[in-house]
Amino acid sequence: MNGGLKLAERKESDTNKRRRKERKIIHQAGGPGPFIGWTGPFGKEAHASRKMAHARPRRRQQHSHVAAAAAMLLLSFTARLGLPLAVSARLPSPPTTRRLLFAALPPSSPLRAFCPRERPSPATCAAFSSTAMAADNPLLAADFDFPPFDRVEPSHVRPGIRELLTRLEGELEELEKGVEPSWGKLVEPLERITDRLEVIWGMVDHLKAVKDSADLRAAVEEVQPDKVKFQLRLGQSKPIYQAFQAIRNSSDWDSLTDARKRIVEAQIKEAVLSGVALEDEQREKFNQIEQELEKLSQKFSENVLDATKKFEKLITDKKEIDGLPATALGLAAQTAVSKGHENATAENGPWVITLDAPSYIAVMQHARNRALREEVYRAYLTRASSGELDNTNIIAQILKLRLEKAKILGYKNYAEVSMAQKMATVERVEELLEKLRAASWDHAVKDMEDLNIFAKDSGSPEATDLTHWDLTFWSERLRESKYDINEEALRPYFALPKVMDGLFTLANKLFGVSVVPADGLAPVWHSDVKFYCVKDSSNSPVAYFYFDPYSRPSEKRGGAWMNVVFSRSRVLARNGLPARLPVAHMVCNQTPPVGDKPSLMTFREVETVFHEFGHALQHMLTKQDEGYVAGIRGVEWDAVELPSQFMENWCYHKDTLLSIAKHYETGETLPEEIYAKLVAAKNFRAGTFSLRQIRFASVDMELHTTYDPYGSLSIYDVDRRVAERTQVLAPLPEDRFLCSFSHIFAGGYAAGYYSYKWAEVLSADAFSAFEDAGLDNEKAIEETGRRFRDTVLALGGGKSPLEVFVSFRGREPSPEPLLRHNGLLPVAA
Repeated sequence: MNGGLKLAERKESDTNKRRRKERKIIHQAGGPGPFIGWTGPFGKEAHASRKMAHARPRRRQQHSHVAAAAAMLLLSFTARLGLPLAVSARLPSPPTTRRLLFAALPPSSPLRAFCPRERPSPATCAAFSSTAMAADNPLLAADFDFPPFDRVEPSHVRPGIRELLTRLEGELEELEKGVEPSWGKLVEPLERITDRLEVIWGMVDHLKAVKDSADLRAAVEEVQPDKVKFQLRLGQSKPIYQAFQAIRNSSDWDSLTDARKRIVEAQIKEAVLSGVALEDEQREKFNQIEQELEKLSQKFSENVLDATKKFEKLITDKKEIDGLPATALGLAAQTAVSKGHENATAENGPWVITLDAPSYIAVMQHARNRALREEVYRAYLTRASSGELDNTNIIAQILKLRLEKAKILGYKNYAEVSMAQKMATVERVEELLEKLRAASWDHAVKDMEDLNIFAKDSGSPEATDLTHWDLTFWSERLRESKYDINEEALRPYFALPKVMDGLFTLANKLFGVSVVPADGLAPVWHSDVKFYCVKDSSNSPVAYFYFDPYSRPSEKRGGAWMNVVFSRSRVLARNGLPARLPVAHMVCNQTPPVGDKPSLMTFREVETVFHEFGHALQHMLTKQDEGYVAGIRGVEWDAVELPSQFMENWCYHKDTLLSIAKHYETGETLPEEIYAKLVAAKNFRAGTFSLRQIRFASVDMELHTTYDPYGSLSIYDVDRRVAERTQVLAPLPEDRFLCSFSHIFAGGYAAGYYSYKWAEVLSADAFSAFEDAGLDNEKAIEETGRRFRDTVLALGGGKSPLEVFVSFRGREPSPEPLLRHNGLLPVAA
């Protein structure tokens, strides 16, 4: 009796444990917790089964099956809703239970869909898991109007990107199986695949640039090889390549629009440059090179950011930073507060100096402490060139791999690979750079002579041996003396909100569009970020853009850039629109607000905002509906700087400048005499600045053409040789600027930095059309602006850049307007 009692108690205990486990599983699987209060039949069945299990213990074994079946139903239903399936592997689901429950349901019951007769197949489980993951992971959201930047966490990157690539691989396989040489069967499905990758990876890549963290870096590093592998798989798809060739060779070729012809030809060229014609060992080696280049570029960029962040100089004695203006002191104190010095103030310190642009430039321009300038200059010049952050070996590896890649593809050097998708050739680039160098050299020599004379006349003891950390400081003093203009004194006239208002007013005058705030419409990645809607003359939205203006050195890389979020596309149209609207983001690193003051900008920061907005305008005002050539897509790289540099010219246009230059406290407009001084100072040291850009472009070209990365010369030897003909003051022996030259080693400008000067020729000539029309003639300006919009901004990559330029200007470009604008024409001219 006692033994039977113990046995019964043990059975009772086992049953209770099993029932508790089943209830726990049901709750973890999404019920009853999430379904409490739901009155549908599924909810009633679940609650009824639990009630019956308690009321009639003698039928526990039978109803444990019912509970398990209910759990299975809950789990299946949960999967259909896209909720987590973390416990699916532990769910008790004996075949008898499934059959019993399936038989008990009426034939018409919709619950039969949730109760399969047999155990689900692996494919079904994978599909359910994929659905569940999508519900939790913003990178896998099926559809969104704007990217969920605010929801993406580093933990989403590994599973999200891998799942995305799995799905895209399946779509690519389907496309290859049924591919036909037609627009609907080839280009449109291909655009859907490539766009999805660009949008989702673009979100991750963007967050890494503006919201960097160790966790995000680790996640990106882990999945980046998978992303590159898929891109190579796509670029080397022979069925797709052959289908594009078939279109190119078909009898219908002549009937295609210019835009579609450009797409086909670009896809064929890109496939060849992606290695589609390579076989076996060559293809494998090529793919290894591409993987390694991606990894090295990422590491290069991270090293530059970490080296920039690493330098911090705490200053407690105000004498050490004598000369720094109030804005710089305020920023240095604000930085000190962020580093734990809670009581830091602009007046009493302490102050923290960093290599972030607003801090670095302020020290080089204004600090009277020569030793401080030297320390900061040397730190900046040698970023990422020593210790664990040293980029020297990374550069060497990149150059070797690029050369090897070029030779595998049948080119002599990497510059030829780069030029295959640009307007220029190596020879024409070298010709242009030499022409500009020769025009700039004598002016740069005169700049240095003027500086030496001024420093000596000032009686400064350092005047006898001016060197690199002195040039910016004494140049600023000379500019102040020569033009009676103080850049710091101008800051109160350039408050960011007013600058943006004036910029948008200019866009309305030139291009007939209005820009209105749309904060709250789209998620953002930081509270600093503003969101705008661009509307046409009928008040209909045509585009949107984000603007992230301020430096955040702890998480945001330096520089300024514009990039694509969405491209305009007929294929990807939604919400009843004829095309998906373009979306861009503009990112700057300008002086942030200090205290209760708005961001008070330097004039150079104003120019930078105009520059990036020019890029955004070309992306947003496109009228191309073919996604592959809409906006800046499909535009040759050496032409993309045309709209951006064109917009910079308007900073010196009187009506435009006076509309933005309003004192942030009094509302007073910048006095006209100061405007005249700004214009007079426009070409101050133009020869020096021109040579600086030519040095960067020339060393880039030489490293990618004649330089032998396996030879005895170092990259620094090449730079010094280039500097002999492009820099009046020889660089320091320890000059390591190449170690932070992200444009060519971690950006898209490899063998392409010349693009700035190439496009500057185009932009200066384009602006000269407005000069010819009369900058004071409102009607002529408006007409010329509309023509610029309808050609340069509207046509995107649908026509060649030269055709686009000729459509606007009526002739081919000339370098004369650039030399004239920069004051570099010979005196006789």
